[in-house]
Amino acid sequence: QVQLVESGGGLVQAGGSLRLSCTFSGRTFSTYNMGWFRQAPGKEREFVAGIGRSDGSVDYADSVKGRFTISRDNAKNTVYLQMSSLKADDTAVYYCAGAISSLIWRSEQRYSTWGQGTQVTVSS
Repeated sequence: QVQLVESGGGLVQAGGSLRLSCTFSGRTFSTYNMGWFRQAPGKEREFVAGIGRSDGSVDYADSVKGRFTISRDNAKNTVYLQMSSLKADDTAVYYCAGAISSLIWRSEQRYSTWGQGTQVTVSS
C-alpha cells in the first residue's frame, strides 16, 4: 500500500520561502506522476503543481508559476515543492498526491494516493 508523508510546512513571513517534501513508500515511486495540491480555509482543494515520472515534465497553476518549483528525486522516493516569494494567499494545507499515469493531471480525481497534508501559513 502506498504511503505519502509530507513535511516542511510552517509559519513564514510574506516574501519568504519554504520547501515542502513528500516521501513515498509502498510501491515503485518512478511509476507515479506526482502532484501538489492545497486547500485554504473555506475553499476547495486546488492543483498547485505536477511532475512527470521521469521525463522532467512539469505543470503549474497560474497562481504559483514563477514562484514555486516542483522536483523529484526518484533515488530518494521524494517529491519537493520549493516555494518562494510567498504571499498571504498561499496560506493553506498542502497535500502531495500520486497517480499511475503517463500524463500530469490537474484534477484531484485522477490521483489515487494522498498524504495527510502539511500546514503552510504566510503572515503579511
